[in-house]
Amino acid sequence: MRRTWDPIAEMRAANRALKRQMNRDIEEMSRRELLRRGGRIAAGASAAAILFQAGIPVYGRAQETPALPEFDGIPENLKGTGEVRVQSWGGAFQDAQREAYFIPFQELSGITVIESEGPDISKIKAMVDTGNVEQDVVQTDRSDVLLLEKEGDYWEPIDYSIFDVDNIDESRRYKYSVDMLPYATVIGYRNDVFPEGPQGQADFWNQDAFPGPRTTTAGTGGVTPYLEFGLIADGVPLDEVYPVDIDRAYEMFSVLKPNVPKFWEAGAQPAQMLTDNEVVMAHSWNGRMHAIQQEGAPVTVQWNEAQLATDVWATPKGAANAENAQKFMAFITLPVSQARLSYLIPYGSVNNASAALMSPEQLENLPTSPAYLDKMFIRNIDWWVENRSAVIERWNEWILE
Repeated sequence: MRRTWDPIAEMRAANRALKRQMNRDIEEMSRRELLRRGGRIAAGASAAAILFQAGIPVYGRAQETPALPEFDGIPENLKGTGEVRVQSWGGAFQDAQREAYFIPFQELSGITVIESEGPDISKIKAMVDTGNVEQDVVQTDRSDVLLLEKEGDYWEPIDYSIFDVDNIDESRRYKYSVDMLPYATVIGYRNDVFPEGPQGQADFWNQDAFPGPRTTTAGTGGVTPYLEFGLIADGVPLDEVYPVDIDRAYEMFSVLKPNVPKFWEAGAQPAQMLTDNEVVMAHSWNGRMHAIQQEGAPVTVQWNEAQLATDVWATPKGAANAENAQKFMAFITLPVSQARLSYLIPYGSVNNASAALMSPEQLENLPTSPAYLDKMFIRNIDWWVENRSAVIERWNEWILE
């Protein structure tokens, strides 16, 4: 059925296209300005990161920034000189990280933060193997850290003597990484297309009831396909998803494949595709959906049958600024740092003392809220460590079929 012409939607689409072009122009100008000032540009740095590095004020948040908890100083053992090269996941999330703790760390510690985007475990392995380590701290899934642990000496041990260990549970502290961000992968859908949206993964796969293009993760670019969602859509209960039946999951992905114009590799992509109406629903991280909702996108989140996971910080072996990396990780896991990020983008905290710095309403918005926990399953890190290679090998074959 043909859609009627909607001049408002067309105008909004044109405005979004203009905004993207402006961002590209800003990025080019930012790069030139940074180079003029004698700075270096990290590979994959965004426009906002380049502006930050150049010392140019960064604006552009569509909503008013909430009043954030303030730092009353920094422990002396977290101060230093030089720089720390940090790689995260870009987009609205990294914008929030910059405001929550990248800028405060730089100002309070005296250590310059050099940002880049798009951690990729295969690239980290290659960097350590060749002795050309370009990052000091990376945000990644713990399964990535464990996978390289099995292959050799790829990570620097964490120095917990400078961490707030009194408020970070031992279960969140590992030899070569430290938890830094509980988050959920949810279904985001356009409510102007589906006023009554999908109720779970079976509906995500259901083209009859919910027609239109959708997107989910790829098996490249540092991310892995959400095979678990395919099994849930096929009727597997949440508590029986693991061990994943890889063949059965890929059979379900074959059903979905004709309706996926692009499998995403970066967290900003599903948010942008939903905003631009390139897809009608997406598997996406809950904070990315919150960000576009705040910008006015007609998007609703379905928490039912979502996945709860936790990212970690880790330092590649041989990082040039490993000592500063330890200080950075310790600062980012402080109560104020964690609470500030949760206010800016609704991801959970790993520091138990941060809850006292947040309102009850804010705590209810986090993926660790009891209202959501009962609807989700927890990503099984051990299964992914043992099976990631088989999943990716199968992906590389399947995507060409």
